[in-house]
Amino acid sequence: MMWVMVLFDLPVGTKAERKRATGFRNFLLDQGFAMVQFSVYARFCAGKEQAEAQTRAIERQIPKFGKVSILFFTDKQYENTISFTGRERSAGPKKPDQLLLF
Repeated sequence: MMWVMVLFDLPVGTKAERKRATGFRNFLLDQGFAMVQFSVYARFCAGKEQAEAQTRAIERQIPKFGKVSILFFTDKQYENTISFTGRERSAGPKKPDQLLLF
């Protein structure tokens, strides 16, 4: 079991660039990713094969300009994430209660 995290910095200087960046974010949401921060999205995957399939789908949707990075974490590694909202420590991430099977 693992997590796939997508981090991106896409240009948004023109209306067309903003539309492409929004389209990419909406694609990630449609694929089951959850927003961690505005340009950081994460998704729980049942295994390496599913994570690789997600990576291939993302590759096909990356806009021509900008930077996109994809990171992989085991479930245990992701549980060790420490987050803060302001100076308040937030609860760590939790894996989904149920996996969706298609």
